Amino acid sequence: MILLHGRGSSPEDILTLADEIGRKDIAYIAPAATGNTWYPVGFLNPVARNEPYLSSALRVISELMAGLGEQAFPPEGVVLAGFSQGACLSLEYAARFAQRFGGVVGLSGGLIGPPGTPRVYPGDFAGTPVFLGCSDVDFHIPKERVHETREVLTGMGAHVTERLYPGLGHTVSPDEVMFVRRMLAALAG
Repeated sequence: MILLHGRGSSPEDILTLADEIGRKDIAYIAPAATGNTWYPVGFLNPVARNEPYLSSALRVISELMAGLGEQAFPPEGVVLAGFSQGACLSLEYAARFAQRFGGVVGLSGGLIGPPGTPRVYPGDFAGTPVFLGCSDVDFHIPKERVHETREVLTGMGAHVTERLYPGLGHTVSPDEVMFVRRMLAALAG
């Protein structure tokens, strides 16, 4: 499982999610963003405003995926997950490089770019399970972007579960942790 931290956070912070998931049979990889941010401005800004940082962050994931493949962990055995900025990055990577993954988890995130961004991505998720969890009043992530992300990924062949939590705020709920636990249990067989 590749875990991507949020803006201003660290690998150690996102690894607390691994502790909450409690699966000791899963290998967790949590790369660090330079300066604790994957890209400099909010994810709803024009994509060009986040370059070249966004491309660099996507390359980090590509390199991790390639390294895992060399160690006999194909994409269908890897779950991409993140919180906040890390969720946005996970979802954007998955959409741009769609294939059968073990799973994709976006906790308080959505696809990157302003409203009206063309969402023409190549590839097919081939039934990849995707979980989108977010507050209905998250001050960073509009619920409309979560809906749009669900629609785009479903249209690309993902099996998407979306859950909006009333009044939750910008955090991870116990229900989200439980869902990810079940996703990993299904993947591990």
